Amino acid sequence: MRRILPLGLLAMTTVVVQVAFMPHLRLLGVVPDLGLVLAIAVAYHDDAETAAVVGFVTGLGFDLFLRTPVGASALAYAVTGYLTGVIQAGLIRSTRWLPLVLGGLGGFLGGLMFAGIAILSGTDSLIRFATLGIVARAAVYDALAAMIVFPLVDRFVRTRVAPPINWRG
Repeated sequence: MRRILPLGLLAMTTVVVQVAFMPHLRLLGVVPDLGLVLAIAVAYHDDAETAAVVGFVTGLGFDLFLRTPVGASALAYAVTGYLTGVIQAGLIRSTRWLPLVLGGLGGFLGGLMFAGIAILSGTDSLIRFATLGIVARAAVYDALAAMIVFPLVDRFVRTRVAPPINWRG
């Protein structure tokens, strides 16, 4: 319960940064999906349900600024965050490149899911082969953004565990 406020502030800040600053930081003609990367990072550091909620909230906040159907980002971010949370339980966290890999693969999956949801909702402008290239380039940018977002999320969701009591017998 005490993580609600920090994660809520982080989600709100992510939406503001995504909308206000990221359009000015285009790389390869795309911007990263910070809300998606945030959901993936929460899934990695916390659990699948929390990641789904954070992904839905940030996606819905971002959807309010897009011309695509409302809810497409929210659904894509929530499902991607949840799937990452389910998969992360079996991962060994020994490599420092794992956030980069999760950010890239999750960004690609989330981008494809967003495009698919938008197409099913009637956004015909996404039905073209170039959409796949855009999603791939955005996934690369998502991977780079993950290197910044993952440590931030770690600070916000890290649970403090009491040190074990030493038994003296």
